[in-house]
Amino acid sequence: MSGWSPEVGEPARAVVAAARRVVVKVGSSSLTTLDGGLDGASVEALADAIAAQRAGGREVVLVSSGAIAAGLAPLRLAIRPRDLATQQAAASVGQGLLVERYSAAFARHGLTVGQVLLTAEDVIRRTHYRNAQRTLYRLLALGVVPVVNENDTVATDEIRFGDNDRLAALVSHLVNADLLVLLSDVDALYDADPRKPGAVRVSDVRSPGDLDRVSLGSVGRAGVGRGGMVTKVDAAAIATTAGIPVVLTSAGQAEAALRGEPVGTLFHTDGRRHASRLLWLAHATRARGRLVLDAGAVAAVVNRRMSLLPAGITAVEGDFSAGDPVDLLDENGVIWGRGLVNFDAKELPGLLGRSTRELAAELGKAYEREVVHRDDLVLLRRGAPGAG
Repeated sequence: MSGWSPEVGEPARAVVAAARRVVVKVGSSSLTTLDGGLDGASVEALADAIAAQRAGGREVVLVSSGAIAAGLAPLRLAIRPRDLATQQAAASVGQGLLVERYSAAFARHGLTVGQVLLTAEDVIRRTHYRNAQRTLYRLLALGVVPVVNENDTVATDEIRFGDNDRLAALVSHLVNADLLVLLSDVDALYDADPRKPGAVRVSDVRSPGDLDRVSLGSVGRAGVGRGGMVTKVDAAAIATTAGIPVVLTSAGQAEAALRGEPVGTLFHTDGRRHASRLLWLAHATRARGRLVLDAGAVAAVVNRRMSLLPAGITAVEGDFSAGDPVDLLDENGVIWGRGLVNFDAKELPGLLGRSTRELAAELGKAYEREVVHRDDLVLLRRGAPGAG
């Protein structure tokens, strides 16, 4: 079965139909022509589908790729550039074109759009995270359709989300969404390449085991996007872990998917919602360094959810500054967590193995603080240290 039709008789998806706040993500390949320019008809069709949801009382946040792709034609670039500087230049040109098209398309329905550009750096730090959250909440309260994109113009490889599918999953968590809809140029997840005979649509994913027989592809058509089915499945895992169901389908089926019709693939949750910005720390950052912990410190951090103190650190690796994400690993090299460090790398060697009381007495009150506070620490591995 390759798609849904009324004759099939599948019931509507209640969890989808009941969602009041929805994040919709659309990929570059669904918005652009084969030569890299924006497809006005596709943009308007997406705006029509979202406007219909708004008219029905839903709040919608749109996470849109397409800035770099939109900038290719004006810059006379035949394919997406590989070097970061040219990608940033294309994003600079294309972002304005993309938002202009969205503004015009939504204005036909009396709706205003607001551009929100994010980097991972904007949302892993506590104050920045709250600022981004407040901005999005206020836009929704004012009846605006937020159009979110990664800030490709200034983002570097070190602070990229990696792809807008992941960004959409994290934005869904940020705005406390009830549903995430991932739109691409493929109408669902299939157990094999859908272009080949015999490929079967996977209508529901209830656990990771449902993906065991699924063969995932790579980038979309024409190479204009950065993601592929792998990134969409990864994004669905992030969202469902945060308690947010996900529908994966094509842009052409957006309206049906949002109505709750059983198109595409529905990724189910386990019913729990994890309300913490630490999801961003786990999935939207790359560690700038590593701290090696002794067995006692690993047990304190992992089992008792305590802050990391200098007494439990045996080695420092990397060149990082206070506030950067660092990985926490045991003396066997197993990474257990990631956290935002409170000291520069060059400061730490002189603090290792010493108590905060001792350091405060010798160096001052500023050295009484934790190396990584428990509120800025997320575990990346399950199980008890030393088990197995």
